[in-house]
Amino acid sequence: MAASSAAASPSSIAFFSSSIFISTPTASSRLNCFFKSHNTKFPLRASVRSELATLPVLSFEGTQVGTATLDLKSAPAETARAVVHRGLTTDLTNRRRGTASTLTRAEVRGGGRKPYGQKKTGHARQGSRRTPLRPGGGVVFGPKPKDWSIKINKKEKQLAISTAISSAFENTIVIEDFDEKFEKPKTKEFIAMMKRLGLDPKEKSTFLMSEVSDNVKLSSRNIGTLKMLTPRTLNLFDILDAEKLVFTKGAVEFLNERYGFDYVEDEDDEYEEEAEEVNADEGTEAEGNSDSTE
Repeated sequence: MAASSAAASPSSIAFFSSSIFISTPTASSRLNCFFKSHNTKFPLRASVRSELATLPVLSFEGTQVGTATLDLKSAPAETARAVVHRGLTTDLTNRRRGTASTLTRAEVRGGGRKPYGQKKTGHARQGSRRTPLRPGGGVVFGPKPKDWSIKINKKEKQLAISTAISSAFENTIVIEDFDEKFEKPKTKEFIAMMKRLGLDPKEKSTFLMSEVSDNVKLSSRNIGTLKMLTPRTLNLFDILDAEKLVFTKGAVEFLNERYGFDYVEDEDDEYEEEAEEVNADEGTEAEGNSDSTE
């Protein structure tokens, strides 16, 4: 499969050309097309439909060895954008830790003694060193710890993920399991495999695998445009942020089983809980990096 010729902007979200996400020339216009006002009060009122897609299965050498069927739930065209938008904004909002905190003048140490006399100094009168007007004093209306998390129904979140994956079938390929092909970590070999699959290492790609071996993880971690996901780390943002999706055959079976019509909801869903924890940890790391750069 030939790689897409248009490279996405690093700070933009790439959307796939399909009946649900219509491609537009620039990244900014894609965002304007997607993030516009929708009636999200009843996003799931219409019936859920099945999105059936036949994908080519490639070998490690890049030759087609068969096909795979991806049969997932998909929201109707009139509500698909609203469902995916709600799922994405919920994930991004829940990554905010809300741990920023400042001290008010009542919490700053010191300031019990009047700094200097009331009169005959030539300065404005001061009653405490904790005043916000002095360096080291309290902060007026500063941030305090806050819970930014919002809730979303589990079925709606799953429908958002399956809808996004279903809409990307034109830019999706399936590859046979290749864990055993990497006997030792080698980034050059992983890049060569990507090129055989028709992937451009300079474009964003997302791999979904049942399990990621240590050699594969070490071989791919230095590729900045690549994301390696497992069922426990699958999230909506990385799906939408990729130009190409690559699934292993085991991942396709997981998607059909988990996001198909035959899926039976389990109250003790370990994948959902761990995915939320991973997203929260990523949000904490992102805030830590932003603080260190200021």
